[in-house]
This record gives sequence, C-alpha cells and structure tokens, in this order.
Amino acid sequence: MMLSKSNNFLKSHALTTQTLPPNLHNHFRYGEGNVSSSIPIPRRSKQRNLRLCRGASTEVKPSLLTPVEKSTSVKVVITVLDEDGGGLLSNIGINQGLDGLTDLLGRTLLVELVAAQLDAKTGEEKLTLQSYARKSGDNENEIYYESSFEIPYDFGEIGAIILENEHRQEMFVKNISLDGFPSGSINIHCNSWIHSKYDDPEKRVFFSNTSYLPSQTPGGLTRLREKELVALRGDGQGERKTSDRIYDYDVYNDLGDPDNDENLARPVLGGPDHPYPRRCRTGRPRTEKDPLSESKPSEMYVPRDEAFSKVKQETFQAKAIYSVVNGLVPLLKSVAVDADQGFPYISAIDGLFNEGVLLPDIPTTGFLGNIIPRLLRAITSTGNTILRFETPQFIDRDKLAWFRDTEFARQTLAGINPCAIQLVTEWPLKSKLDPDVYGPAESEISRELVEQDIRGFCTLEEAMEQKKLFVLDYHDLLLPYVGRVRELEQTTLYGSRTLFFLMPSGTLRPIAIELTRPKIGDKPYWNKVFVPSWEPTGVWLWRLAKSHVLAHDSGYHELISHWLRTHCCVEPYIIATHRQLSAMHPIYRLLHPHLRYTMEINALARQALINADGIIETSFSPGKYSMELSSVAYDLLWQFDLQALPAELISRGMAVEDPSAPHGLKLMIEDYPYANDGLLIWDAIKQWVTDYVRHYYLEPILIQSDTELQAWWTEIRTVGHGDKKDEPWWPDLKTPDDLIGILTTIIWTASAHHAAVNFGQFDYGAYFPNRPSIARVPMPTEELSLEEKKKFLERPEVFLLESFPTQLQAIKVMIVLDILSNHSPDEEYIGGQLRLYWADNKVIKAAFERFQGRLMEIEGIIDARNADWSLKNRSGAGVVPYELLKPFSGPGVTGKGVPNSTSI
Repeated sequence: MMLSKSNNFLKSHALTTQTLPPNLHNHFRYGEGNVSSSIPIPRRSKQRNLRLCRGASTEVKPSLLTPVEKSTSVKVVITVLDEDGGGLLSNIGINQGLDGLTDLLGRTLLVELVAAQLDAKTGEEKLTLQSYARKSGDNENEIYYESSFEIPYDFGEIGAIILENEHRQEMFVKNISLDGFPSGSINIHCNSWIHSKYDDPEKRVFFSNTSYLPSQTPGGLTRLREKELVALRGDGQGERKTSDRIYDYDVYNDLGDPDNDENLARPVLGGPDHPYPRRCRTGRPRTEKDPLSESKPSEMYVPRDEAFSKVKQETFQAKAIYSVVNGLVPLLKSVAVDADQGFPYISAIDGLFNEGVLLPDIPTTGFLGNIIPRLLRAITSTGNTILRFETPQFIDRDKLAWFRDTEFARQTLAGINPCAIQLVTEWPLKSKLDPDVYGPAESEISRELVEQDIRGFCTLEEAMEQKKLFVLDYHDLLLPYVGRVRELEQTTLYGSRTLFFLMPSGTLRPIAIELTRPKIGDKPYWNKVFVPSWEPTGVWLWRLAKSHVLAHDSGYHELISHWLRTHCCVEPYIIATHRQLSAMHPIYRLLHPHLRYTMEINALARQALINADGIIETSFSPGKYSMELSSVAYDLLWQFDLQALPAELISRGMAVEDPSAPHGLKLMIEDYPYANDGLLIWDAIKQWVTDYVRHYYLEPILIQSDTELQAWWTEIRTVGHGDKKDEPWWPDLKTPDDLIGILTTIIWTASAHHAAVNFGQFDYGAYFPNRPSIARVPMPTEELSLEEKKKFLERPEVFLLESFPTQLQAIKVMIVLDILSNHSPDEEYIGGQLRLYWADNKVIKAAFERFQGRLMEIEGIIDARNADWSLKNRSGAGVVPYELLKPFSGPGVTGKGVPNSTSI
C-alpha cells in the first residue's frame, strides 16, 4: 500500500470553490438540504449493494473506523467483464501479450482510496491510500483483480475510489467490493468503461454513495468534484476518440455526404437559417466539397459510457439498423427486378407475412440472421433464407380494419401518433401562410358540407359550442414543401386538413379531407375536398384521400412526434446533465436512468435513418427535405413548456383546466386512451419527483444557490436549445416547484411519451396500407388524362397500390419498425428498479417504493379500461387494446412497456 497526494488525478486543474453561507458549510450532512442527521456508522452485519450509473456516478458508502482500532485490513476485489463480446480481454496481438505481462507482475489496476474529510490539522486533502490490484481468478466472462489496504483509524470516511487501468486496452468494470470494515462489506456496481492510461493519463473517480448539493460537498472531495466536471466538458478541440468521455455540443452538420455525391449534400441544421437542437460534438474533419459539413465516419462517436450494453448489442438493437441499411437493403435490391415496383394487388401484401421474400444464397445472408433472427428463417432443403414478417396484432385481430373510417379515426386517439389531433376553435378553418404565394387562406370545407354530414345531431354552431369538431391539420406545415417534393421522383405531397366529428358514442367520425396544391410554375392553385361516399367512385376517391393523409401523418409522427420530440430535443438535456451536474448531485442521480442509451441510438439514426439517402428520405413522402421539415417544425411548434402532457393537451384544445376533474383536467373527448393513461403516468412521475426534490430542497434559496443546477438549466436553454434561447416560455428555475415541473417534463418525454409513439410502430405500421409511409402519385382527379381516367374507373385498386410504397420501400420500413418496436432483455422500465445509491436513504427509498407501487396499480387500471366495452376507442370487436402506456413488459415486440429512457 502507498500514500500519495501527487497522483495525476489530484495534482492538476484545481478550481477555486465559491464562498458559502455559514449555514451551508456542514459538509457531512445529507438528505433534506442542510438539515439532516450525520452519516451513521454502518453496522457490522449489513451488506451494502451500491450501484454506479457512470464512471463518476458510482459511489461508496462512507465507512468509519474508531480510534480504538489503529488500522484495519481491507480487501478490494474488482470485477471486470468482457463486455465487448470477445474484443476486450481476448484480442490476440501485442497488446494482449503486454497486458498478460502486466497481470503477471500484479500491476493491472492502480486503486486509490480518497478520504472525504480534509486533514483537521493542516486543512488540506489527506494523502490517498494506493495499492495495485492483481489478477486473482476468473469465471466465464468475469475476471477478478484483488488488492489489500491497511487503513489507519484517522483516515476517516472514504469519499471516493480512484482507478487507473495499467492495461493497453480498456476495461469494463462491473463492480468493486471492499471487505474488512467493522461495519461489513461494501459492494459497488460500476458498469463503466475504464480507459487505458496509455490512451488518457487521467484516472477514473467513483464518488461515495451519499448525494451532496455543491454547497454540502465534503472538503476532501470538492476539488475532485469540480475537476471531474471539467474533464467531462473537454476543451472543444480535436476529434473525439472512442475511449473519450467528453460531452460537448455541435450542430447537425453530418447528415449529408457531398464528397460521395453532390446530390447527397444537405443543409446544416442548427443556427438562424435552420433552427434545431444541438447534438454531441465529434470533431470529425470537414468534407472536401462542403466546408460546413462533417465527413462520414465508420463509427459514430458517443461518450464511452453512453454506448449500448453487450446484451442490447447482441439482441439487436444497436447495429441492426446500420446492418440492415448496409447489408440487407443492397441484398433486396439485387433480388428486385425493379426498385420502383409496387405491389400488383392488395393480397400480395399478405405474402410478406405468409410466404415471405426468398433471399439469395450468398455469404452475407448468414450474418443477417444473427441481427434480425425474428425475421429471417432458413430453408433447409435449398439452403436459402426467407425474410418473413410476424403478423401484426392489428391485422391479426381484424384484417379489414385498415379500410374502415372508424379505425382511421380511432387511431388519432389510440394509435402511434395520438398527439396531433386538435380541437377546432374557429370557423372557417384558416391558413396563416401568405395567400399571394400559397392560395386562399380560407378552407374550402364549407358549412353546408359539414352540416350535410352532422345533420340530425346538431348545427355547425352547436358543434363548435359543444366542442365536437376536431382536425388533423398538416396544411401550413407541408404546403411550402409541396413544390419541391414534387420535383423528386416517385413521391408527391399536398397540404392537408382532415375534419372529424365527435359522435354521441364518444368515437370520432371523419367527415371531410381537404387536399391542397399551391401554384407551381405554370400549374395553377388546386384544392379539393373529399367526403365519405356511398357510390363507387366517391368511395375510392375517399380511400385514396385517406391514404395521402395517412402518409402525411406517418411523416409527422416519425419526424416530429417521435424523432424531434423524444430523441433530438432530449440530447441537449443529456449533454448538459453530464457537463454541469456532478455524479454526486441528487438531480444527476434522479435523471441518469432516464438518459441512458439515447445518445447511442441518436448517433445510429444519423448514420442510417435520418441521413441523406437513408431510410427516412428514401421511404417517406418529404424525401430529401424530411430533416429540413423537422427543423421547420422545431422552429414553429416546439416549446419546452408544451412538452408537459397537461400543457400539451390544453394547447391542442383537447383539455381544459378543471380542479374538480381527475388530474385537474377535463378532457374534450372522455375516451382518449393516450391522454387517459398518460395522465396516470404523468401524475405518478410528478409525485415521485416532488417527493425527491423536496427532500433535498426545503427552501427556494437552495435552488437559487445551487451553482451546478443553475448552470445546467442555463446551458440547456442557451446552448443545447440555443436557437430558442430568447423565447419567453422557458420556465424559471427559482423554486422547488419550478424544478419539479422541469424534471417531470424531461422524465415524461424520455420515458412515457417516447413509449407511446414508438413501441406500437410494428403493430400499426407493418401492415402498411394502414399507415403508408409515402404517397407516390397524385389524386386521380388532380390532372386526369383520358387514359388515366379510364384506368381509374376500370381498376381503382391500381391507383391505391401505385400510391402505396414500393415493395423495396415497404420491406425496408417494415424491418426498421420491427427493430424499433423491440424491447431488449435488459430493458429497464420506469419504476422497475430501485437505484442502489438510494437504498440507505429511508425517505427516498420509501418515495420510490410508493412510485413503484403506483405504477403497478396503473397496470391494473389500464387492464380494466381495456376490458370495459363502453370505452369504444380502446376495446371492442377486433380492436387492439391500448397498452402502449402499460409500465412493464417482457422482451421482444409486445406493444407495451415504458422504459426509463429513449433507449431505442
């Protein structure tokens, strides 16, 4: 064992701490702000299992020695996993040989124990206790390293453990156990990558288990706390390495690939021209043809501990999408006679679920079976492989549901995009676009047309007064892009409005669809209103109009409700949390489970989904303008305060405040499954956050004086979402209630909102006539030649099939939806697991157990609602029960389960 104060981690980057009020100088208190009991001496018989969330977030519960004991012998055992599936400790080569020699010499890991308190005599940091850990054994994929310490009685509480990896390769440290304290053993779950000292001389620190506000940090840890944050922020220079743990910001300047093809150049998203949230900086070189764009990498950088776990990698998720794009899609193209070929008849679509697609017998097919085993099946007689999809629950229950208006309307409330429909609050419907450019502002859905449909129920005025008219309005968002999209091949676009009437049964009835094309070159403004019909031509025109609206809704769902709101806008929260909140900060520990894996899936999306010529651009109606359109939506529609479910419902007119109603809201549609179940989850999250925040912040002054917390919120507003930094709707952060609202909104967005718009994608979108991702041809009434008119009248089904995605587009999207709808076996569900750093805090533990219990109750409430036949939007003959917000699920494609985070 060695004593050290000059190690590399401790001797540099010292920061000056802020002078604190006298009543905040007691560093050894915990719990409710600065008013709580001192840390108790652990009892000998108690085993502690403490969990680390990232490198600097794993913490050791302080252990005390009494003056009677001059010293005590402590054994430290570090468990290392082969987490990267054979590459960590099994690579053959010079590094492995050198690492083996290091193990033989007994110098694999340098372990340092850090005292929490300053030296009482000198007022300086105490010397750390150092010892090398040597290999002591292994079991399957676990390798154990052991070191011994003699800890003097006056060392005091252990505030942190520092590790240095002497190997040439990184290690994944599972846990650290300390045995020999009078109070019993301590087991620290790290689950974190430790880089080699040859890659980075900085050592890794794991703080104690007690949460501290900045003003309460023990003196022996203050400099380490500040220094760790400095290391995580980086200096904003250079290209990031795989082993880096640096969190920094950049614009979306890596979606295009101009060096490969000038047609793949894309605008930079982020800045005054195209406002957008910021992503994680990678520092890659710029492209040769566009100095504003970053070059394409083979591997996209994310901070090391943000990468998917081995289980998540193996069961699918991470590399599956990338492999599909780069492996399976070229394979499918090689099979296809014509990449633009559609389906010859409706029943041919069923073949994707029954017979499947025969893939050629080539070497690459085998590895795809390991990536998407649910979809690929071997034919033993020929050696070929078949790509065959599972039948979605939606079509398995009712094969014809996709054709019916009742299901079309129901899915606006209980499908995968239930957050777009809004109350009609003025009549006539009007556009806010420039009429000189885009045509008349006033909608052509007339009073006469509406009353013709709702006659027998009420007049238009009564429908407005009774709040019975609702609309899907994609007119103003899409209309400016119609001309540009129509210049692309194999796609088309309209601005659209779809009007619904609330029936006495509590269900919606579609009564009109308006499709609009602005003036484009020599083509004049075109507008047409379609209505449900009882004559053959009108029936088919109505069905074709619905197909266009569904393509609009699919694009809005994927680009805005899903990607923008739950992936893209969340990434700045993650970056700011790691840059500004110490791992020992209680708010870091509350948020961290809800930020896991999001940066990795976002990085993969930039490689294969939202990139130029990726899945979105090649399979959804806006084509190459898809991401630019999401930037427009961010600029026009996104507000942080409206990401809170109650505020979001009110903003769409779907609810009004009512203190006497459940959740304080009266819903305009009582049977609104997304809102009904979502408010249960929202309230449960808010109560848990309230209990947690009020335990640490008894007074507003503690919020206002928390330098890390204030820097965190400032950075989210002014950097991560810097293009909206001057907006007046940003909440203040001055009181506990302010913080509760902000945290509840972030947690809701990353967990429940994402679950609601993600995990039903396969069930509702795999049978694509229900939700086509694209409309490829215009309506037959737009500019109908005699030949086209004849074809439409003789075989209207052909027009519908030509409008649907091509075979290649459909299969690509179906594969991706299957992947995205999949729960990993190691999925962590909201309220499912007590974080072990809360286990010794009785107040927090009790609050979490109440939260957990409430979520279990919600499971039962949702089951009961789905069994209630009076709730026609979620139950009935052939109806898929609404389970997307049921908190828990098993692995696989289940259509339910709310993970802690946006993890896929």
